[in-house]
Amino acid sequence: MGRFDHRTVLVTGGAGGQGASHVRAYHAEGADVVIAGIDEGRGRALAAELGARALFVRLDVTDESSWSAAVQAAEEYFGPLSVLVNNAGVQNPAALIEATERRVWDRILGVNLTGAFLGIKAAAPSLRRNGGGVIINIASTSGMGGTAMYAPYVASKWAVRGLTRTAALELGRDRIRVNAIHPGVIATPFITEPATGSDAPISDFYSAEPFAIPRLGEPADITRALLFLTSDDASFATGSEFVIDGGLLLGPALKHEAA
Repeated sequence: MGRFDHRTVLVTGGAGGQGASHVRAYHAEGADVVIAGIDEGRGRALAAELGARALFVRLDVTDESSWSAAVQAAEEYFGPLSVLVNNAGVQNPAALIEATERRVWDRILGVNLTGAFLGIKAAAPSLRRNGGGVIINIASTSGMGGTAMYAPYVASKWAVRGLTRTAALELGRDRIRVNAIHPGVIATPFITEPATGSDAPISDFYSAEPFAIPRLGEPADITRALLFLTSDDASFATGSEFVIDGGLLLGPALKHEAA
């Protein structure tokens, strides 16, 4: 028996690096998984790979009608949602604030912040019909501090923190928990390849050498935490933030030889 048998789980950006890791893990734990996103090729390929209990739905997270259609498709195919993972995200090309175009600002906040807002709005009625459930917003350690050259991305992730806490207060009495995960530097193309219009990837701005755990994270590091937080084992956790960054936010680790 899997921890998520007979539960409907929708993951946005579900065919990407972290998203695909999440989707595969939920499927392995018995869930009916909805792979939601705009990359139809990769999304349909992943659904075909998983076979039974997997469905791809095209979803533009910035479009309210697209959200309604995705949730409706999930319910018609599997039943009401048990879990929503607001995983879809985009990064801006590295640029000073004064060199950042308004269209870039609007796009980053549209996907990272408005996409999560619309997801909560669309999923909440379905989660109620299920008798409750869990929403996880994938934020970032960039939402815990500042990162030069990435103002739109940083601003969007700071805002997701407030959205998470407000949603937790509004939905708690409906047995719907809402939490945020803040990944550090995770080895996916999102981090290791330049954003459109940028010459350098985010990973060029970081070295794992000073981290307490001196390596980049792997998608599985985030997936394992996600499975716990959306399981019944975390039934008393809501409005909380979970940082998984190898010690990035702690400051430089002490260099010493092991005793």
